[in-house]
Amino acid sequence: MPETALNTATGINSAELSFEDFKKIVIADYRIGYESRQAALLGRREVLTGKAKFGIFGDGKEVAQLAMARAFKNGDWRAGYYRDQTFMFATGMSNLKEFFAQLYAHPDIEKDPASGGRQMNCHYATRFIDADGNWTNQVDTKNCSADMSTTGGHMPRLLGLAYASKLYRQNKELEYLKQFSVSGNEVAFGTIGNGATSEGLFFETFNAAGVLQVPMAISVWDDAYAISVPAKLQTTKEDISEVLKGFQRDSKGNGYEIFKVRGWDYVALCETYERAIKLCREEHVPVLIHVVEMTQPQGHSTSGSHERYKSKDRLAWEEEHDCLVQMRKWMIQSAIITTEEIEVLEGEAKKHVRNSQREAWAELEEEIKAEITGVLQLIDNVAQPSQHRDELQKLMSGLQTCIDPGRKDTVGTVRKVLRLIVKEPSDARNALVNWLAAENDKNKERYNSKLFSNTPKSPLYVPVIAPQYADDAKVMDGREVLNACFDANFERDKSIVAFGEDVGAIGDVNQGFAGLQGKYGDLRITDTGIREATIIGQGMGLAMRGLRPIAEIQYLDYLMYAITVLSDDLSSLAYRTAGGQRAPVIVRTRGHRLEGIWHSGSPLGLILGALRGMHICVPRDMTQAAGMYNTLLRGDEPALVIECLNGYRLKEKLPANVGEFTVPLGKAEVLKEGKDITVVSYGSTLRVVMEAAPELEKLGINIEVIDPQTLYPFDTDNVCGASLQKTNKLLVVDEDLPGGGSAYILQKILEAQNGYYLLDAQPKTLSAAEHRPPYGSDGDYFSKPSVDDVIEKVYQMMNEANPGKYPALF
Repeated sequence: MPETALNTATGINSAELSFEDFKKIVIADYRIGYESRQAALLGRREVLTGKAKFGIFGDGKEVAQLAMARAFKNGDWRAGYYRDQTFMFATGMSNLKEFFAQLYAHPDIEKDPASGGRQMNCHYATRFIDADGNWTNQVDTKNCSADMSTTGGHMPRLLGLAYASKLYRQNKELEYLKQFSVSGNEVAFGTIGNGATSEGLFFETFNAAGVLQVPMAISVWDDAYAISVPAKLQTTKEDISEVLKGFQRDSKGNGYEIFKVRGWDYVALCETYERAIKLCREEHVPVLIHVVEMTQPQGHSTSGSHERYKSKDRLAWEEEHDCLVQMRKWMIQSAIITTEEIEVLEGEAKKHVRNSQREAWAELEEEIKAEITGVLQLIDNVAQPSQHRDELQKLMSGLQTCIDPGRKDTVGTVRKVLRLIVKEPSDARNALVNWLAAENDKNKERYNSKLFSNTPKSPLYVPVIAPQYADDAKVMDGREVLNACFDANFERDKSIVAFGEDVGAIGDVNQGFAGLQGKYGDLRITDTGIREATIIGQGMGLAMRGLRPIAEIQYLDYLMYAITVLSDDLSSLAYRTAGGQRAPVIVRTRGHRLEGIWHSGSPLGLILGALRGMHICVPRDMTQAAGMYNTLLRGDEPALVIECLNGYRLKEKLPANVGEFTVPLGKAEVLKEGKDITVVSYGSTLRVVMEAAPELEKLGINIEVIDPQTLYPFDTDNVCGASLQKTNKLLVVDEDLPGGGSAYILQKILEAQNGYYLLDAQPKTLSAAEHRPPYGSDGDYFSKPSVDDVIEKVYQMMNEANPGKYPALF
């Protein structure tokens, strides 16, 4: 059916409602929408007067969101963007006081449960993890995954949230997970602006959902602009639903149902959402609801005015077709409410919004004023006998008269005071120092905590179980050890799923999953298209809904195609929700040594910079990789595991407890003890270092070799620092570019572990060349660290320290 034709209607299907009940519903909806508009208007003023830093609001989108909220049920999920405040109010997932608390960046999760003041306003989330790491019952609540500012960045996660419903419906082995689903009847609602539909993540997600046939409902809020850029410069035909007509399901196969409706037509919107979501929920068909003729009364944000780029005719049209104006007119014409009654309602709504704003501001202001009062007394105590009394009193006066002070004003003043009286020791000064130390601890929790979940279920607390070997342990390819590990875990835990390019039918390109799809079925071990970003998003959504996904990116080089999802969304999830949400995805990939520009990458510097909030595991062989998977699958935090590409066919012993033994995260291992120089390496170059060790012994050099095993966290027991106490020399060997992963390791050892003070020679790095490695064995040899390079680098360092004993090689 050609649903891209505009949906219109003359009345709501109210057969089961009396007119009085119908009136109450409509009036209640209008009040929510009107309050939301007033919150947006007041919020903008609060930014412009300096109480808040920035404002972005959902004005002009109210009526469509009221209709969408009517179709949203307990157990459903939202993955949206920052225009959805009316929807959040209408569903009860947020309220006006929380809206203003977030605008003021209140760092208390009781005041701003979405982010604890960490996200700018209109970035929503519901909390589904308690302080002990336990899941809430998602079936009994309405659920909102954490928003982000990148306008298309949430789309891959939306795919995963919808895909979870498919697995819960089709995989009967998951019926025991009753707190996450009721037979897969949940719909994942996504919202996006028309401009952001130009993003690649939107198209990748849209295609993947059509292939997978998942209950995903995308609403496009179309106000004809993307900030100042009009649709004619954004979208072919200036109409995204026209562009996507080829996805409409028909006799040729599965696809979407596509709906189009005006954003100011309350009745048509209600009927469209009821019809679209019923189809999506019952038949597991993805739907697109293209909501056109929307407005944005205040422009994009508080950073500028839309009068700069909209014509007078457009502005006049927007004023006339404002959705609340049109809904108000319809309500009066339909005898739902009188003009006098609606004016009373609007007056009450304005008052309620204003009171909510004042309460939210007062709650934050009172906390800070109380802190200032206490600090002023402490400063006065040091000022009385101080030779800097006049300067101190000026600082006190400045703090007292500060307009809308924040904690930075209080702490900043105390730091200035302490600098002034640094040479005036006293009990009063000590009291001020103690106050600052206590406040720093509080502010660290307020602003710097929860990069990881840090719950008792963290993989850092998984018990360490050593691998056990029978006397007649089989020696096999490393890939077979991995395969046995995955087999044991899939048997143990029915919630584990794995997917990626070539993972299913052929068992991945290196055979880690060989034969397992046949054993566990294609719902648990699944092939995907070539779509790295949505592979990660698919895993993230599943993990948020209680499943344990292993999302495979075929080669480390191709992780870059998913880096925005990994960095902006997955890695920041625990932090930006102040620990309220988690997604323990395991991202499996392979890299380091091979041949060719796009099959030999080791961009650890980039990864370490972009993925703070994920564990970064760099196992040296497949047994270590298996132990890391065993650990991660028993923890509750996301991780990246980079297997060694050239290690799958190297021989390893099969542990008898291959699905049970664990490798602890952050624990470095000394692979070879030595006394002359500490060499730190990981992954494939570790084998290169170990191969170099015997020849260095012949040259009279005894190296100590350390494998950090994970780069994040890094060597939490300071094994590297302890080694330097013995050797006093440090070489870091890796395959990243110069200044990449090796620079990170140097910072950890020299600064964090105080290794600098233990050195008697300049620390060195041995890394790859600055370009990507060319194809062929010769290209590899001349581009990445070789055994010869390691030997000569170590020898050079010893020559510099003792040229008499170690004369120059060249």
